[in-house]
Amino acid sequence: MGRKATVLAVALATLAVGGVLSWTLLPDSGHGSGSGSGSAHGGSSSNDTATTTVVIGVDAPLTGGLASFGTGIKNSADLAVRTANRRTYVPGVAFELKALDDQAQPQTGRQNADALVADDRVLGVVGPLNSSVAQSMLPSFASAGLVDVSPANTNPVLTLGGDWQKGVKSRPYPVYYRTTPTDALQGPFAARYLVKVAKKTKFFVIDDRKTYGAGLADGFTAEVAALGGTVVGSEHVEPGSNDHAALVAKVRASGAEAVYYGGEYPDAAPLSRQLKEGGATVPLMGGDGIFDTEYTRLNDRAEGDLATSVGAPTEALGGGTAFLDDYRAAGYPEDAGQYGAYAYDAAWAVIEAVKSAVAANGGTLPSGARAKVAEAMAGVSFDGRTGAVSFDDYGDTTNRQLTVHTVQGGAWHSVRTDTY
Repeated sequence: MGRKATVLAVALATLAVGGVLSWTLLPDSGHGSGSGSGSAHGGSSSNDTATTTVVIGVDAPLTGGLASFGTGIKNSADLAVRTANRRTYVPGVAFELKALDDQAQPQTGRQNADALVADDRVLGVVGPLNSSVAQSMLPSFASAGLVDVSPANTNPVLTLGGDWQKGVKSRPYPVYYRTTPTDALQGPFAARYLVKVAKKTKFFVIDDRKTYGAGLADGFTAEVAALGGTVVGSEHVEPGSNDHAALVAKVRASGAEAVYYGGEYPDAAPLSRQLKEGGATVPLMGGDGIFDTEYTRLNDRAEGDLATSVGAPTEALGGGTAFLDDYRAAGYPEDAGQYGAYAYDAAWAVIEAVKSAVAANGGTLPSGARAKVAEAMAGVSFDGRTGAVSFDDYGDTTNRQLTVHTVQGGAWHSVRTDTY
């Protein structure tokens, strides 16, 4: 997200039913071609030869402050569904998309998980965006044996268990996978950049207490200590709080050379602005949750701030340019965003697992299809829009690329991409 592939905020007209939003997806433009790209069938249409409909669920914040992330995820998964239908990629199967809005709220996510589980046609889910929402959804998915592939969750606990920092790894949800690297890499990656490249030594660490933000802050803090830097202060902020005067005074008095923030752009932007206005004129750095044009729109003092993002910039990915071309040709009104290509590959991973399950059953969808798709997912491997896609024994992506971006001239620009 940011630069050419940044999500733009849009106004979405929706119909709320019991707090859960269902979406009718765009008709197909008929454009696009190439391996794993292009579109000919809308997400809710079937190919002419299909005998079985398989539904891929999507859960993401489609309204509210993080909708600019969620709509790119939804649209990109839809593009994968269209592509599979156009190519008749799984003979005898037509794919549909069922997109639900979690509003970035764990309770709503839990309700959405139950709704997706209750639909027997759903054989896989793409999403959610937020790690805290994932924590509320995964018990339902695990109980039902329903595969979930997130293009955006980054908290290591979701795949490695609560004791991973002690060196004890235990996969809590065998049905859960992700196409994005975790905060076990992202927080330390930011620390290494600030210490080794930017030559900063003193840091003030702030987080929003949520699963994602706290995980980033913990990873950053541990790596700073390992590199010989010093955390001169730490604090928590409540999401939605607007008055940071007391915190600004603490940061200014601490002598910090940079602030690291674990959280997302709706709260990071006003915090950064108030820091600068209050005399703490040091860069604020965060994770992929602040890497969005909304951060610069909400913060006219963002110049010099930094963010990490998972993977390489979309344009730099092996299939990224083709993905963006096909996405634009499909006519979606919102940009794909930084998670778009990863959402496409998450949906394609489900499609590949369905294809394997069908092939193993003589060309038809087997009974107990969810279990068969879950079995097949562990062996999924393909050349995706983000590069080679496969998963390790814990369900984490084998892709270890991360990128640092900075705000220059009011816009995000990539600075450095590394693989760890």
